Amino acid sequence: MILTHCILRWQKEKQGKLYNNMKKIHYKIVIPARYASSRLPGKPLRLIAGKTMIQHTYERALLSEASEVIIATDDQRIVDAVSQFTHNIVMTSADHTSGTERLAEVVEQKNWPDDMIIVNVQGDEPLISPVHINLVADSLNSNTKAGMSTLASKIVTIEEVFDPNIVKVVIDHQGYALYFSRAVIPWSRDSFVQSAIEEQTAKILLKESQWFHHIGLYAYRANTLKQYVTLPACMLEKTESLEQLRMLYNGIAIHVSVVDDSQGQGVDVEIDLKKVETLLKEKYG
Repeated sequence: MILTHCILRWQKEKQGKLYNNMKKIHYKIVIPARYASSRLPGKPLRLIAGKTMIQHTYERALLSEASEVIIATDDQRIVDAVSQFTHNIVMTSADHTSGTERLAEVVEQKNWPDDMIIVNVQGDEPLISPVHINLVADSLNSNTKAGMSTLASKIVTIEEVFDPNIVKVVIDHQGYALYFSRAVIPWSRDSFVQSAIEEQTAKILLKESQWFHHIGLYAYRANTLKQYVTLPACMLEKTESLEQLRMLYNGIAIHVSVVDDSQGQGVDVEIDLKKVETLLKEKYG
């Protein structure tokens, strides 16, 4: 435990310049973690370089400027494992259908004020950027008409544009989301009629057009989370399988900050565990 905190402190000091350029605000992090996963059962407790994935994610979150980092789960096995490195655990209902609903229960249990900012850090992001966490919280704090904030990065290949697993977001001139979709938005009317896009055409399109890849890191105001769980799932959300569309459908503004890179290697399937382990070794030895 002592060694872990020493390493975390050293890493935080190493990133000091990045933090100094950012306005410090008061916010919390909640990491929702569930044991069940259709593609990778027991995912939060899978080992990566000798530590559970949830511990890696928690330690990355500690490198941010959050005033508190909490793990929220409905499984005693996760509670038992997490208790080895922190006591900031909240047991929640097993009936939640999303991490957002789990966050809303934490807000109620903790009785946080309506204006509290909470960042949802997914438990399967062991390489998440602390700078991105700070940015998404600061973005929400700075854009008072937004109930929620998130991140996006510029799409750089035409293959990504057409990949339904890469969620696209269209952003207005003030940085607010107009729509999220797995489809190709915006659609280039004159170029996409071709059955195959030539390489040169693709380069021109990518240079001139603005396709953005949505990064699934969210900050919410506490009152937005309370409102969210009272709203029924809308047709758009069900069609696209994107829960943030429930916010837009009900008039809740979402601010989007564009960053130069994605948040790191997430873990969805078995092979991702090895990818993360390799990246950890490359970064920290």
